[in-house]
Amino acid sequence: MAEQARAARPGTTPLQAVKGMNDILPPESARWEWFEDSVRALMRRYGYQSVRVPIVEPTPLFVRGLGEVTDIVEKEMYSFIDSMNGDPLTLRPEGTAGVVRAAIEHSMLYDGGKRLFYIGPMFRHERPQRGRYRQFHQVGVEALGFGGPDVDAEVILMARSLWRDLGLADVRLELNSLGQPEERRAHRTALVAHFEAHREHLDAEALRRLHSNPLRILDTKNPAMQAVAESAPQLLNFLGEASLKHLDGVKAALDAVGQPYRINPRLVRGMDYYNLTVFEWVTDRLGAQGTVCAGGRYDGLFELLGGKPAPAVGWGMGIERVLDLLLQSGIEAPSAAPDAYAVVADAGMLPVAITVVEALRAAGLAVVLHAAGKDGQGSMKSQFKKADASHARHALVFGADELAAGQVAVKPLRDIGASQWLRPLADVAAWAHELRTP
Repeated sequence: MAEQARAARPGTTPLQAVKGMNDILPPESARWEWFEDSVRALMRRYGYQSVRVPIVEPTPLFVRGLGEVTDIVEKEMYSFIDSMNGDPLTLRPEGTAGVVRAAIEHSMLYDGGKRLFYIGPMFRHERPQRGRYRQFHQVGVEALGFGGPDVDAEVILMARSLWRDLGLADVRLELNSLGQPEERRAHRTALVAHFEAHREHLDAEALRRLHSNPLRILDTKNPAMQAVAESAPQLLNFLGEASLKHLDGVKAALDAVGQPYRINPRLVRGMDYYNLTVFEWVTDRLGAQGTVCAGGRYDGLFELLGGKPAPAVGWGMGIERVLDLLLQSGIEAPSAAPDAYAVVADAGMLPVAITVVEALRAAGLAVVLHAAGKDGQGSMKSQFKKADASHARHALVFGADELAAGQVAVKPLRDIGASQWLRPLADVAAWAHELRTP
């Protein structure tokens, strides 16, 4: 207790954020809000509804849902024991398992399928690097209760629509099918035999996965293993008629709208719950971390988590990576500058200024009222500097002469050479639209 008391005393070393968990401050936070607003507008167009599930979930949810031998469960989860009741808990490393748990718990599919989305933080204990943080943020889409390839194509095309909304052009689509469990088992047997025959080329990580999760070896980034991975048996050659028909249905829908794609036989996902369609949207602008959106179908997850069998498909998109891609592509978020900045000559004029500013805000405008310091309002020159620095289009000048005449002066700050004009204090709503930023 004494050590805690000393640590809390003023003058001690300031505390800092946990490594890999970043503060998002203005003006950067405005870019996040613009992106999230774009996502919500997109979801409304496609008929997807927001869902919010807890950040902390029972650890068995992810062990059962993601697979015991996945990287996430083995090495990356933030897990702990609840000191109150001894329950094993985990900060969510991804969003799908929690949404499916909620759908089962609340019988969400009793009246048919649900189209859902979420935006929020996820947590993985890995080495922080560009595009990969210990607390990161995702947009997730989950279409629950729909079994046809049309919905696979729908969620893929949702991402395409977002790229268009944001102005991104150099993001390409890769596609594959993981088939069904029995097809993967036959492929797994052939895959293990292939890697055993080339054992001398496998690195330590591949040897560790060889009999537990050999499919993940195909996703190796080790240059020395590329040849043996390329020559491995392809899952596509083990798919039955139904799986191939489903893949053909997805391809036909994408072809119909002119969406290019590349079939990538080595495309796998890091969670065990995927089947049939898997896909990634990738870019070359972000180096090794080139995947900005990834997902697929996971028809077995409901049953795996104790629910009735139900089909499902979805994707996850890393917000940090998309914002980085926008930056690399030279795409700026629209200005978040206020419509007006109120300059007040004297503290005695504040009641009038506040009344006008509140009326403008009620009309939907963004207005900043200059904040007085302990020594008063400050000079008009210093206030105009603040107004200019705010990037507002107009300054509202509450001066003695203007107020004596029952008016406020409107001074353009961005239109060089434009003259200021006067507007009545008594009828703010009638001229508020004149201040609105185009």
